[in-house]
Amino acid sequence: MKLLALKPGESVLDMGCGAGSIAIPLAQAGHPVIAADFSPAMLGTLDAGIEYYGLDDRITPLELAWDDDWDLVGPVAKAVDVAFASRSVTTTNLKGALAKLDRTARRRCAVTMVANTSPRYDLHLMNAIGASVTCSNGFVYAFNILIQMGALPQVTYFESPRRDTFDSLEAGVADFSRMLEHGNEDKIDRLRDYVAQHMIENPHAGEPGSKGVPQGRYMLDHVRKVRWAFIAWEPVSAPSS
Repeated sequence: MKLLALKPGESVLDMGCGAGSIAIPLAQAGHPVIAADFSPAMLGTLDAGIEYYGLDDRITPLELAWDDDWDLVGPVAKAVDVAFASRSVTTTNLKGALAKLDRTARRRCAVTMVANTSPRYDLHLMNAIGASVTCSNGFVYAFNILIQMGALPQVTYFESPRRDTFDSLEAGVADFSRMLEHGNEDKIDRLRDYVAQHMIENPHAGEPGSKGVPQGRYMLDHVRKVRWAFIAWEPVSAPSS
């Protein structure tokens, strides 16, 4: 939210808003928000949050996917001051997605994309057990596409910490085994040995975690960090005549 650098009262499009983790705070700060997502379930959770916080006059939910025809179902051209997608650019047509944000914003656009490995992986753990990990270069493609579009994108990197908790060794192994794919399936014994050696008591066991679910009894002795690239640019598309 700090990196968005919004001006007081500016309107925003939160594309891929999910349950409203950004849309709701923005609305509480006085910004009119179009909160768009392709998932009716997510929008249903958002609706509950809108009602709970009394934000009916600030947030406009919209069922919208990247691959939809925005001329038919999306916000009109230059509908908002700022259009952004935080960790939600999930489409095979990256250029088209960036162009849609560009056409919708009057002053500023932004996307946040992973800048190392997928958030589903613990890079520290994977390196420790000798498992291969593919890094994501999607943010590099986005930067290059924006340059080709005539924009001058600015990139800021930041890290978000994550703690995975579990209630037993086997529960931890079962959870982390989701990372053992694409040729790493034979590393399950190394994974079990690593978790056994590095699991520690979680002092916050039972308390709500980042997703509201009670935390488990154990956690690993290191913090999992995900690196993100925040890419912002001034719109280059002209207003519709």
